[in-house]
Amino acid sequence: MRHRKKGRKFTKSKDQRRALLRSLSSSLILKEKITTTEAKAKELKSFVEKSITRAKKDTVANRRLLIKDFSNKVVKKMFQELGSRYKSRAGGYTRITKISPRKSDGARMAVIELMK
Repeated sequence: MRHRKKGRKFTKSKDQRRALLRSLSSSLILKEKITTTEAKAKELKSFVEKSITRAKKDTVANRRLLIKDFSNKVVKKMFQELGSRYKSRAGGYTRITKISPRKSDGARMAVIELMK
């Protein structure tokens, strides 16, 4: 039973799941809009929103926490652009839009993007 269990496993081990979320979130932050499966988009949303909330307050501790997950380029963009863009926003930094299924395997697809 999955009662009170958070998150999706994607049939991957913990380190592979973490790497998947890191790479998807880095792409989302740099490009500001990506297309992925619906389940990955939903899981990615919470990961990215927690990171952006950290980036709103520019402290050494927050920079150290984010540099563990992201490259210098991504962290720089988060603190300089995204942190100031969402300063007055209380949450809801991303939007998920469902699109037609993938032709090859019929997987449910979605576009996840950062709000303006």
